[in-house]
Amino acid sequence: MGHWLFKTEPGDYSLSDLEKEGTTIWSGVKNNLALKHLRTVERGDSVFIYHTGNEKAIVGTAGVVRASSSEASGSGAGNAEIELKFLQRLVRPVTLAELKTDREFADFDLLRNSRLSVMPVNTKRWNIILKKGSLT
Repeated sequence: MGHWLFKTEPGDYSLSDLEKEGTTIWSGVKNNLALKHLRTVERGDSVFIYHTGNEKAIVGTAGVVRASSSEASGSGAGNAEIELKFLQRLVRPVTLAELKTDREFADFDLLRNSRLSVMPVNTKRWNIILKKGSLT
């Protein structure tokens, strides 16, 4: 089972929207590396939802109920989409500023590549974030 972080502008689509709807199709990713990551997401994987903009925080979790469907070529052309279901809100959002002070996240893509909207999260970091968000 893989772990991921998906970024979204809460004014466009927020964790509250996902919670209200229950499930959603996650698509519209344009960055080639983010598309590559999205295409490797599998059913059963876990996802952190990160609000961009003024919040800049991981706010909750979602689960992948349908893996990427794409007719895209290996060159990064085309679209990919997955279906997510709401799982839970973090008790306390984990902010970007907080992660920047933790050495464990020094080379984390969220800190190094601000344009990347889909990124893997290793199990150790996943568990640290859950603990920071008071879910463990």
